[in-house]
Amino acid sequence: MDYQDALPYHDKLIEEIRAAAARLLAEDLGPGDITAQLIPSDATACARVITREDCVLCGVAWVDELFRRLDVTVSLNWNAADGDHLEAGQVFLELRGSARSLLTGERAALNLLQTLSATATRTRHYADLIQDTGVRLLDTRKTLPGMRLAQKYAVTCGGGHNHRIGLWDAFLIKENHIAACGGIEAAVREARNIARDLPVEVEVETFAELDQALAAGADIIMLDNFSLDEMREAVQRSAGRATLEASGNVEETTLRAIAETGVDCISSGALTKDIKAIDLSMRIIQ
Repeated sequence: MDYQDALPYHDKLIEEIRAAAARLLAEDLGPGDITAQLIPSDATACARVITREDCVLCGVAWVDELFRRLDVTVSLNWNAADGDHLEAGQVFLELRGSARSLLTGERAALNLLQTLSATATRTRHYADLIQDTGVRLLDTRKTLPGMRLAQKYAVTCGGGHNHRIGLWDAFLIKENHIAACGGIEAAVREARNIARDLPVEVEVETFAELDQALAAGADIIMLDNFSLDEMREAVQRSAGRATLEASGNVEETTLRAIAETGVDCISSGALTKDIKAIDLSMRIIQ
């Protein structure tokens, strides 16, 4: 998968890749890698990066940028691309260059890969559970601080889809917005006045609110913590007048049943916030 073709906001993603690489090197390297100074400055080496568990790879561009900033003479040979499935024990990256540079960049590179690959792997697992239902799996804004676009991209590598990126690209009218605006109809009307070309989503907790959101012409309605039976009834009531998104209590054990209610999409914060880093390792081979 090529990150430059994956997202409509790829220009922002490119900026984030550059900024992330600079930030990670700065926090790890500081004034200099004192341990690397134990190695002769002219020593060269090869290294291999392997995964110790099955996963979906994500983070190629970040690692490329990190080593470009650290030492442009280091060569990277990738044996897999973002979105590829890797098996435990598989060598997916080989590096050659200054031994000092390889060791200095090791942890920052692995930190990026293990986190983004974890997001892609979790997403692929969830997406596979509902792959034949036609339901879209969405992420949320519950991302790790400072990694919003990176994790959103990782979700697409795993076969998921992006919900809104931030607070600027879509309306999501929640309980407090409704109360502050004086009701669902007033909130939707004002959203149309502000930006008619942006999607308007309303979060509802009851059938009364669902009916109000439908009457107001919401594009998307989020069914917050509806039971399975309530979701099925909501699908009947909506009759295609709005896209229905299920949210809340979305877990591996409930995902399939939710998809089978007939909703259009399911959003889950677990794709980005409840992840366990993939176990990766880099080994110098000469």
